[in-house]
Amino acid sequence: MRTPLALLTAASLTLLVAACSKPASAPEVSADTATPAAAGEPSDHEKAELLASLPAPYNTGDLENGKRKFAMCRSCHTINQGGPNMTGPNLYGVFGRKAGSVEGFAYSDAVKAAGFTWDADHLNNWLADPRGFMPGTKMSFMGLKEPKDRIDVIAYLKVETGYKPE
Repeated sequence: MRTPLALLTAASLTLLVAACSKPASAPEVSADTATPAAAGEPSDHEKAELLASLPAPYNTGDLENGKRKFAMCRSCHTINQGGPNMTGPNLYGVFGRKAGSVEGFAYSDAVKAAGFTWDADHLNNWLADPRGFMPGTKMSFMGLKEPKDRIDVIAYLKVETGYKPE
């Protein structure tokens, strides 16, 4: 007769073998959404290559920390291509985009009048203190005070939002 531990071990091994033997044609699953990854979504290897190609200090970014810190932003922003605007605009393609220019989003007058194009430096200043950087913004986020967290979030956004190095 098998002991409960032997039964549990046998069941665990069966699950492990079943999990490791998924067919090669199974769709890749995105960790953010737990749904099949979009056909154009970069692989982990491609993300690592893009990260390495970023200018310093963003090439040293910790994508996992950036993802964790960006979780605070997800209640207001989406980052997927074609994603909806929420309380804040969709951030896909933010780098190289004129501030206040997402169609259909009701920006504050301050952002509409900003007159700059989003790059890492502008985003770093924004993330440090949105209301200090741009008085009059509607954004209520208090900011990321740690420079390393901002580097990680910017690296994460560059990798996840369609950024192409020049």
